[in-house]
Amino acid sequence: MKRLFATATLALTAALTAALTTAHAQPGSSTSRPPIRPLGPVAAATTDSLGTITNVRALPGGRLLVNDISARRVLLLDSTLAIVKVVADTTPGNPNAYGSGMASLLAFRGDSTLFVDAQSLSMLVIDANGEVQRVMSVPRAQDAMMLAAGGVGAGAFYSNGHLVYRGMPAIRMQMVNGTPQMSGIPDTMAITRVNLQTRVVDTVGFVKIPRSLPTITRTDDGKMNVSIEVNPLPVVDEWAVLPNGDVAFVRGRDYHVDWVEANGTRRSSPKMAFDWKRLTDEDKAKLVDSVKTLLDKQAAANPGQGAAMATAFGSMMGGGAGGGAPRVQMMIRAEGGPPGAGGPVRAPQVAPPRINVVTASELPDYQPPFFATSTRADADGNLWVLTIPTKPQPAGSVYDVINGKGDVIERVLVPEGRQVLGFGPGGVVYLGKRDGTSTVIERARVN
Repeated sequence: MKRLFATATLALTAALTAALTTAHAQPGSSTSRPPIRPLGPVAAATTDSLGTITNVRALPGGRLLVNDISARRVLLLDSTLAIVKVVADTTPGNPNAYGSGMASLLAFRGDSTLFVDAQSLSMLVIDANGEVQRVMSVPRAQDAMMLAAGGVGAGAFYSNGHLVYRGMPAIRMQMVNGTPQMSGIPDTMAITRVNLQTRVVDTVGFVKIPRSLPTITRTDDGKMNVSIEVNPLPVVDEWAVLPNGDVAFVRGRDYHVDWVEANGTRRSSPKMAFDWKRLTDEDKAKLVDSVKTLLDKQAAANPGQGAAMATAFGSMMGGGAGGGAPRVQMMIRAEGGPPGAGGPVRAPQVAPPRINVVTASELPDYQPPFFATSTRADADGNLWVLTIPTKPQPAGSVYDVINGKGDVIERVLVPEGRQVLGFGPGGVVYLGKRDGTSTVIERARVN
């Protein structure tokens, strides 16, 4: 399910960003916003072959731990960004194994790092030299996937003896007239923390998330058709954990930050200045039409995307897109059906899902300041929020840099075609640039 919605979200975000960038933006209330300035020049870049990089961990001396999920390995790079050590991989007999499931790097105590492997329910403790010192079990098996979801949203963090992460969504599934249907997908999600010593779990706060509910129908020949209705401009919240242990909740409704300090103290900072753009009924209709057109073009240009989504859904239901041997068996019980109606269900064939857009009337009256999964904390105690453009801007991505008081102190332009992977102290930013099927990691600095 996570893979299905992640694929749909990536397609929608790409289409919507293009639509908003090319749309005419009406002037908003620009009050005391810092000017946009470019990130500094690239000081170092990798030359070794790297796959898909989801997150990195900066170490002393300019070294870097890298999570290469497509090659299933954790690497240690030196200050020139050359590979000096393979920390974990899939080599047979390697005690530091990289599993086949989700995995992520988390900053741990001091300069140590946790490598969370959801498949084995384990966490490798890696020191500043890239050596594995010991192995820990994840605090709770049911949270392993969320702890390892470093490439989806904010991921997880270590803070004063706790792991802080987004909770697992509660999704209910039932059989209706012989067809599985999902219901109860929430529009808010708990941010959870668990004490590593006592295993006590509590809730730090809640964030508003995008809500997408799939509709599933079955054709006469037994094939499943799946459509996902999404809002291209949902008003959402973001969150991150700062190096001092403070948890920051960035609210999309009015663009302010709620803070939960490491000692439990709660505070809120004032609303931040933003170039709010009001959406008229005509603006909303044009935006919906633009997104629909772009999604259709994307689907035509990349037919494999629909197949990937079908495979993800088929895997969740118990088989592949072609109805092959089931990989996961789910227990689905038909409510109101005859006794014994529940039981293992073999997945039928699944047609490539289609992403539908909500009606224009369901869009917000003001364009929100950011999308989901747009916020990171840097190594100097600031939040970086990737903002949605409301007026013409230079090519690339513009981040609001917010300090611990909740003030936007800078607006930084990240070059086009780059993705922020992580941060080092002193304004260092690590970027990922895709080059075909490989990734080049670059190191730059905020001027």
